[in-house]
Amino acid sequence: MSEELETNADKILAEAMRMSEKIEADITVNPKKYRVLTGDRPTGRLHIGHYFGSLKNRVRLSKLGVPTMILIADYQVLTDHDAFDKISENTKELVIDYLAAGIEPGENVCIYPHSHVPEANQLMVPFLTLVSKADLDRNPTVKDEMAKSKIPLNAGMYTYPVHQAVDILFCKGNVVPVGKDQLPHLEIARVIAKRFNNKFCPDNPVFPEPHALLSKTPMIMGLDGSAKMSKSLGNTIMLSATEDETAKLIKKAKTDQDRHISYDPVNRPEVANLLRIISLCTDETPEAIAERIGDGGGGMLKNTLTEALNEHLRPLRAKRAELEKQPELIRQVLTDGVKKAREEASKTLLEVRHVMNMEI
Repeated sequence: MSEELETNADKILAEAMRMSEKIEADITVNPKKYRVLTGDRPTGRLHIGHYFGSLKNRVRLSKLGVPTMILIADYQVLTDHDAFDKISENTKELVIDYLAAGIEPGENVCIYPHSHVPEANQLMVPFLTLVSKADLDRNPTVKDEMAKSKIPLNAGMYTYPVHQAVDILFCKGNVVPVGKDQLPHLEIARVIAKRFNNKFCPDNPVFPEPHALLSKTPMIMGLDGSAKMSKSLGNTIMLSATEDETAKLIKKAKTDQDRHISYDPVNRPEVANLLRIISLCTDETPEAIAERIGDGGGGMLKNTLTEALNEHLRPLRAKRAELEKQPELIRQVLTDGVKKAREEASKTLLEVRHVMNMEI
């Protein structure tokens, strides 16, 4: 039962890269061929790592005309967070960030929390019957949590990859924008789709096998030089930060002792990270920015980043401030999204019941 998940990781990555390039080339020509599933957990407002890493790409895809389902994964907050008192508030903050960045909900774009789509969550039980304990044990996220957790792993975290498969497949998502580190999760969704189709409907498959659309944006490190920008580590710049707050945060960013600025990701990762963020704002190459700063040192590097980032985010922040005054609009976006998601889920659930011989 576990043969599919034992495929060599390098082979999975190579195939994912090949398919991602193929999809990227075709999606601009045939946007309606695809349905994108993407989203976030409502653990707080979004930061610039989210913005450059995924949010800008969602805006691009939706404006191309690609049907886009944006999931707010509120149930998943319960798997590894004790605090649940701000889930509703954080859900609304995510919607504000989405709209401020340029996402336009409507016929082509749907934003919804999965806790409000019970029809989709009914797929969890049949999907669980298609994976083994060994399949779940091999998932890197589960393995990591098992290794570092001081308390027993709860069943929600353990079956988290299966719930992700539900989120992707209920709407028949066939493209999932992810980073390379998330491929194991997507692979489980692909395996579940394949196993379901082979078992229940081999002649007329219900579910597509979703493919990754790999991000081309390099990972943005935290301002403290840690591996990744993260809200939990407090090393972020939030999209909602003011220009003064942004300047203060950047002033504290880690660089190094060499006054001459050069782009050297291997030997000078902190400096390279700041140069990359400037590059994402201005569309210059990091090398050209470094050459321009030259002997200006870390001070000039940080000033350049502050000006570039504040300039780039100024329209988003202005729109965000306006959206914060319109709670009814935000609520309506979610209400409309839930309605559309439930309609999609209901259609899929009818198909699933039919092929599993569970109609009444």
